Amino acid sequence: MGFRCGIVGLPNVGKSTLFNALTETAAAQAANYPFCTIEPNVGRVAVPDPRLQEIAKVAGSANIIETQLEFVDIAGLVRGASKGEGLGNQFLGNIREVDAIVHVLRCFEEGDVTHVEGRVDPIADAETVETELMLADLESLEKRVPNLVKKAQQGDKEAKVQAAVLGKALDILRQSKPARLTQPADEEEAKALERAQLLTAKPVLYVCNVDEGDAATGNAHSARVFEKAAAEGAKAVIISAAIEAEIATMPVEDRADFLKDLGLTETGLSRIIRAGYDLLDLITFFTAGPKEARAWTVEKGAKAPQAAGAIHSDFERGFIRAETIAYEDYVQYKGESGARDAGKLRSEGKDYVTKDGDVMLFRFNV
Repeated sequence: MGFRCGIVGLPNVGKSTLFNALTETAAAQAANYPFCTIEPNVGRVAVPDPRLQEIAKVAGSANIIETQLEFVDIAGLVRGASKGEGLGNQFLGNIREVDAIVHVLRCFEEGDVTHVEGRVDPIADAETVETELMLADLESLEKRVPNLVKKAQQGDKEAKVQAAVLGKALDILRQSKPARLTQPADEEEAKALERAQLLTAKPVLYVCNVDEGDAATGNAHSARVFEKAAAEGAKAVIISAAIEAEIATMPVEDRADFLKDLGLTETGLSRIIRAGYDLLDLITFFTAGPKEARAWTVEKGAKAPQAAGAIHSDFERGFIRAETIAYEDYVQYKGESGARDAGKLRSEGKDYVTKDGDVMLFRFNV
């Protein structure tokens, strides 16, 4: 399991440049005019994790397989998208299909790149896009909630749950606030809210696209975005799409020195991944052996059978137990045998909650 992030923003803020750099392809055309991306481009990206390399060394693995995440480059939204302006309906449908929104904001002043509204103001840009998403959600719920209320009054238990939580979301949207601020009363309401696929209920990561010279420290524009994110309980990162595009074309061995010269210790991709994992409450566990060392992604709180299911549904269906070693113990005691001798290998049952960094071997019977 990975996660699917939709890259959104106004036209000409650097979305396609970022997408191309992240996926190390030129699949999305980056051009200085709106709607250069008409159909959403989808790219799978390996998630870099230095722990996986260490595990592979210890296990003597012939292959290393990272977990992956998916980016969808969605064409630029414009004012009026909720009413179908530009390619609004198509764009909103594409956003509805992703797990999280990566909202790219222009925080650079370069005059050669035309801003669709003739100014550089990332907060106004963010509000333009979010307003369109809120209007789309508002229109949807104003149609759905009255029907749910009627069904609830007729004794439909599922409709009662939906009417309660979506009614709360509708009240919040009428206050010009995003639906992600809705507070479900219990897990049942939380699941109903998730199933509703509201655009503004999705978690948001703001990406501040700055000039190369501001990549290490940010600037006044990005500082405002971080304040907005903090106030909303969202996440924000600083990247330079131009730098990421340059790194993508470099030999891997040259990248560290290039980043160091710019005062950076990691790529923008790494920062986006880490922020995205935090945003979606994801963790990584590992499997290792002579053939391969592999990273897998599950939601935080996933129990051992669910982790097994990330590998294959049969593993979850026939789960017996999970032999588990913490990453630090696996490396310190030189693998499974050493960890077992040191008493660090644990046999865990169906109620074990998977921890980030666990090295696991599943026993199952189908």
